[in-house]
Amino acid sequence: MLTILDIIKKSTDFLAGRGVESARLNAELLIGHALALKRMALYLQFERVLSEPELEKIRPLVRRRSQREPLQYILGETEFHGLKLKVDRRALIPRPETELLVERVLATCSERANVATNVLDLGTGSGAIALAMAAGMLSASVTAVDLSEDALALARENAIATGLQDRVVFTRSHWFAGLAAAARFDVMVANPPYLSAEETAETAPEVRAHEPAKALTAADGGLADLREIVAQAPVYLNAGGMLALETGITHHPEVLRLATNAGFTRMESRQDLTGRDRYVLAWR
Repeated sequence: MLTILDIIKKSTDFLAGRGVESARLNAELLIGHALALKRMALYLQFERVLSEPELEKIRPLVRRRSQREPLQYILGETEFHGLKLKVDRRALIPRPETELLVERVLATCSERANVATNVLDLGTGSGAIALAMAAGMLSASVTAVDLSEDALALARENAIATGLQDRVVFTRSHWFAGLAAAARFDVMVANPPYLSAEETAETAPEVRAHEPAKALTAADGGLADLREIVAQAPVYLNAGGMLALETGITHHPEVLRLATNAGFTRMESRQDLTGRDRYVLAWR
């Protein structure tokens, strides 16, 4: 007979032996998910003996994680800026770095809290940025584009789940190509692919083997999509409008040069939580 604590310990050892970081936390979250118990409830039932049907629910989840499938894909959800989002292989898992990008943009736009603002999310993926912007700027009208129909389908599901489906318009587009010629925006936010092929190859198995490569990797040392966005953004930005980018940590000198050449009048580099150059803000 195996108790909840027994299976937590066994699962922790199993996952740790396969290189999974934070193996105990992963084990608890997977077991709690299988048993429909929150972690605190799990702790209060450590001595409960598990039935064979319960064990059969747990084993495949732990096995998937041992094969380095991302925890979020197994659980089917993640939290981003206070929103619970569905996540699966159709799009990248939203990262804390991107959550910080949203926080920086919302803070910068705080004076527009009650002003009608047109926001564009370039490469929306799961819809995380677009939905967080809509939730954080109640006066905003948000347009979100992505080239992947699968990603857009996921983003629309998340819009409905968060009750924001009337605040965001989703459009299939390669960056600006699918937008109306007359479209203009006050704020643009983008977390485009910015890893080089070499950097992608060096990422954890959870990333390189499971998340969509097209959303991770860009040509030209990771700069190709950043170049395209910076060059075209001024055409679609209103005067005084802001472009906010998440970038690779070595990209800032080139991105700032590109922004200057594109006619942006002011640029700023901002750092992530580890103090590395991660975000570029540029104003038209």
